[in-house]
Amino acid sequence: MNRARVLLRTAAVGPLDYRVPQGMAVEHGSVVEVPLGPRRLVGVVWEEEKFAVEEVGDNRLRNILSVLDTPPIRPELRRLAEWTAGYYLAPLAAVLRMILPSSSALGPGGTVIEYRSTGVEPPRMTAQRERALAKLDGEQGLVRELAASAGVSDAVIRGLVKAGSFEAVEVSSDAPFPALDPDFAQVDLTPEQAIAAESLRASVSARSFAPILLDGVTGSGKTEVYFEAVAQALRQGRQTLVLLPEIALTQAFLKRFAARFGTEPALWHSSLRSTERRRTWRGAASGAAKVVAGARSALFLPFADLACIIVDEAHETSFKQEDGVRYHARDVAVMRGLYESLPVVLASATPALESRHMAEIGRYEQLVIPSRYGKARLPDIKALDLLQDPPERGHWIAPTLIRAIEERLERGEQSLLFLNRRGYAPLTLCRHCGHRIQCPNCTSWMVEHRLMRRLACHHCGHLEKLPEKCPECGEPDSLVACGPGVERICEEVQKLFPDARTVVATSDTISNPAHAAEFVARVEAGAIDIIVGTQLVTKGYHFPNLTLVGVIDADLGLEGGDLRAAERTFQQIAQVAGRAGRAEKPGEVIVQTRSPGHAVIEALVAGERDAFYAAETEARRHAGAPPFGRLAAIIVSSEDQSEAAETARRIKASAPEMEDAVVYGPAPAPLAMLRGRHRQRLLVHARRSAPLQDTMREWLGSLDWPRGVRVTVDVDPYSFL
Repeated sequence: MNRARVLLRTAAVGPLDYRVPQGMAVEHGSVVEVPLGPRRLVGVVWEEEKFAVEEVGDNRLRNILSVLDTPPIRPELRRLAEWTAGYYLAPLAAVLRMILPSSSALGPGGTVIEYRSTGVEPPRMTAQRERALAKLDGEQGLVRELAASAGVSDAVIRGLVKAGSFEAVEVSSDAPFPALDPDFAQVDLTPEQAIAAESLRASVSARSFAPILLDGVTGSGKTEVYFEAVAQALRQGRQTLVLLPEIALTQAFLKRFAARFGTEPALWHSSLRSTERRRTWRGAASGAAKVVAGARSALFLPFADLACIIVDEAHETSFKQEDGVRYHARDVAVMRGLYESLPVVLASATPALESRHMAEIGRYEQLVIPSRYGKARLPDIKALDLLQDPPERGHWIAPTLIRAIEERLERGEQSLLFLNRRGYAPLTLCRHCGHRIQCPNCTSWMVEHRLMRRLACHHCGHLEKLPEKCPECGEPDSLVACGPGVERICEEVQKLFPDARTVVATSDTISNPAHAAEFVARVEAGAIDIIVGTQLVTKGYHFPNLTLVGVIDADLGLEGGDLRAAERTFQQIAQVAGRAGRAEKPGEVIVQTRSPGHAVIEALVAGERDAFYAAETEARRHAGAPPFGRLAAIIVSSEDQSEAAETARRIKASAPEMEDAVVYGPAPAPLAMLRGRHRQRLLVHARRSAPLQDTMREWLGSLDWPRGVRVTVDVDPYSFL
């Protein structure tokens, strides 16, 4: 090869041809460093025929500077990158950035200097230093990583180092991974588990594509079953990827994994330090990391010999990326399994309707575990009609639920109260003039977070202090909190049960794996009586002494016109209900609702999961909605409102005539402004057989729009805000 076509990690520049210097060994997939103007950039050598690029003469080519010391990107992963870019209408360079996310992973190894807190208070304390010390307790990392985590400048961290508040730690960036033992511990499987486990072991040994839906009720031991697939891959000396929907779930998973295999797997998620990310990336590429557990982006790691992919809690909407390349990890995992000829296990107690449909038509194999492990039984679910048994005025917990909590406290058992709303109150209102405090960057209300004494926007992250007087009319002491969040429910619980040990469990309080480990340890040790939490506590946790779950507002998720509102609410309540009675003690679930006759509530109470899914499937079929039809959203945004609206109108006006598709909109997005940008939305609804991507690529590719306008396409959207 004397010339090579190189794909760079920047979408601003297409693939470029370079000369291969004499004596340099280059192949398709090689990770190389090349010149671009005065810069040195990293790229991957790609097949020439994959791009329609006008060739230039050899005399005009610049030399490849070097081939980096990392295995080439395998052809199966390159094909997956092409499919992802094509299906989700994203630049291939953006997908390549997910494969090569960090330059630190590509350079030479050795040791680096990181810093950690010493507990020593600096002689001069400032607000910035105080914030850094509070945020970074127990953390370790490079100066820039610590500064970014604390939201301060690098200079603040360096000042704390000089003051002795942080100490230097030498860290090896290429430490070896401990060996995993597939036979470290054996688990007594039930007959249903054993059948499913044997099927998974056979699928791994077959080395062929096999999408498998592992459908087991909450507490049925799905994790122990798919661990048998991991063990089979380890016996063959091959690799496994386990995708988890939440970083907070990692600690509970790691504990179970280490108990089964003797040590923890390699990790991949956004909270890792750069040295940890480098170690996992290179371990995956070399084959040294036999098992990687991580968030959705782990799907693009360059595994050397991948044997199996497991998507745990596969129904979770957090597997859908909502910015950048808007891919769904569940679906891309299946495609990676197809390209690499390996089984993909989708594990869930409440599978996505799309996954159930694929199993029903025979595309996916379905393994069912119908009962809980051991002596545990599914909890009894009751609907509590808030119109018949209302809470006291200004409160949100009904008398019946209060009595149930009292009974658990008397018996020394634990309770969980679920409300999927972070903070103290979703709205702050002036009782004098009616002014509602809104985010300056978004069309959303500021949420009061009383624990951190701030108002916060949950869309852009804007924070501000709670004002002492109304910013509109100036009236002092006139601002009131409207509606409940988990912090307000916790406050009510503490007033009702002052001696109970209560904790709030949300992404604000469990923001990293260390916090998650501390939370799990306290619950398991019996140091917590009542948990008040959001969706963070609805899956993955196993607390044997937790026997009561109270759903504060089951109607919350049913409001609005979301396509998946009913399905999502059913999944969420079924999952949180599954936290109750997971051992020998029986569980009870009390669902507070104003609509006990709603199909979702009736199905939950009656335990009619299959009937609910059948009705929901038929409704989707009638509407031509996924999985029977296809959707693609077009989001237009600009700092100039009229510019966004005009561009959206032009896009609609230029839409091609399509017999098998219709374009709705444009209209202002429900979240009409986000991060200072005005937003318009269009929605394309097409038949399943429609060539949606080709049509949209040609349609939008023929248009130009002002520099300040962004046009984003979201294929198979999950968010309609």
